[in-house]
Amino acid sequence: MRRLRNRPAGALLSVLALSLAATGCGGSSEASSGAGGGQGATVRKEAVADRVEPLAKRPEPKLPVTVRSADGERVTVERAERVVPLSGSLSEIVFTLGLGDRVVARDVTATFEQAAELPVVTRGHDVSAESVLSLRPDLVIAETTTGPEEAVDQIRAAGVPVLSVAAAKGLDDVGPRIGAVAGALGVPAAGEELTRRSEQRIAAVREGVPDAPAEGGAPRVAFLYLRGSASVYLIGGRESGAGSLIEAAGAVDAGAASGLSKDFTPLTSEALVKAAPDAILVMSKGLDSVGGVDGLVEIPGVAQTPAGLDRRIVSVEDGVLLNYGPRTDQVLKSVVTQLYGEGDAR
Repeated sequence: MRRLRNRPAGALLSVLALSLAATGCGGSSEASSGAGGGQGATVRKEAVADRVEPLAKRPEPKLPVTVRSADGERVTVERAERVVPLSGSLSEIVFTLGLGDRVVARDVTATFEQAAELPVVTRGHDVSAESVLSLRPDLVIAETTTGPEEAVDQIRAAGVPVLSVAAAKGLDDVGPRIGAVAGALGVPAAGEELTRRSEQRIAAVREGVPDAPAEGGAPRVAFLYLRGSASVYLIGGRESGAGSLIEAAGAVDAGAASGLSKDFTPLTSEALVKAAPDAILVMSKGLDSVGGVDGLVEIPGVAQTPAGLDRRIVSVEDGVLLNYGPRTDQVLKSVVTQLYGEGDAR
């Protein structure tokens, strides 16, 4: 059995939304991820900050602008005094650009501190066109996966400019998404600055990732989506959206490496045995929903994996894990710290 150096340890949006809608970004600085096989041990981890960090200098939008939307349409933005971003990730970008005072609503996945008091314009994960339009927005920023399509069409038909941004799939999407939002807001230079800052911070974390040990190679990490209350247990594959983060942490996406080509596959003992993860990556509320680490290892097949035997669980707040935005460096640092332990960082 391979060990992790004896240290503590466009996805399926309709499913992931169940967890994102129910959680906040704030997390405790401690997680019940057992260390080195200890029963129920608590390992201190570095949680992702509950606040975004705006650029030092607030930019002044220069409008009007006409930009290309990810759906192929050209969108003209005359004003951006009242902005509605329709995902937590897009909200983070607007706030981090320094224009959070222009945001008048949020969707349920925008749970960081500065946005927490804004009115919610989604029901579950579905956009309410009536709620959006009641706020008289100048600009709505949506993901290509935002729905239902009829609601987005209704907003557009009311004359509100709707910018569609390609959904995040990995680290390479951080810069383009920031650039798309900044361009539509008339602050392209601020977008370039935030992209540089974000990419530099991600690169700094990657430089501290330990080299794979000569014996055993890089750790295998399986991404599990858990919703114990709904008896939903899935294992992520090549299209889960977590692979880029896992690889940046110097690890191997165990689900993808075992041949799972889809986003998620129902979790079975056979799938876990084939994936043979050294560690398991989960969203924090998903872990809570199964009773923490003690409950997770009771799921059939988990206890028979190296990860289950060693109780090596990496948990990250639901609202930021797959955002691929201005806080992704913090997400990556949390994963690295939990996977290898702080003592291994260079």
